[in-house]
Amino acid sequence: MAQPVIRNFVVPALLAVLTASPVLAQPGFTSAYTDLNLDDCLILEADDFGASWACPGYRGYPLMVREGDLRFSLSYGFDLGHGPGFQTLPPFNYLGAKLEWRLSNALGRWFPIATIVRYHTAHPETGEDYGQVLVVTQIEEGNSCHIAYIDARANANANELAREAADRAGDFDCTADEVEIIGAFEAY
Repeated sequence: MAQPVIRNFVVPALLAVLTASPVLAQPGFTSAYTDLNLDDCLILEADDFGASWACPGYRGYPLMVREGDLRFSLSYGFDLGHGPGFQTLPPFNYLGAKLEWRLSNALGRWFPIATIVRYHTAHPETGEDYGQVLVVTQIEEGNSCHIAYIDARANANANELAREAADRAGDFDCTADEVEIIGAFEAY
């Protein structure tokens, strides 16, 4: 009598799980946030011309912050020697206090594919705070770089636009493609 129960209940349940698993394997995206506070970072180098810091990233993912000529740049990954080098915005700038990590589960676990950080930019003539640009950076070993700029003040849905751009990370060739300006742009 136990055999029909197993056949009538367990087998259909097992088939339902097996046929549903491809749906579960489809990639999804989510965000995680880390603080971007240079006081919590290890100073690697500092002189009159700039500085560099090793900072806590998402679950130990390497993050390096560099400053030079009153402009900031972020680098990611385990092989920081490759990539575009010091990539920043043209105006003097400083970084926002939070770093949004866009994560994909395409590999069966959540892994960072991009970041979104707010750059506060200075007015080119007065040097006073002027713009806010969301910078989307693709994280891919040997191919990490800025992929999109969104003016946070000119676009009411700037965060959504930045997440959509981040979720396309991996399709960008850092050596050949130009950074995309998304939406209205008046930041500098």
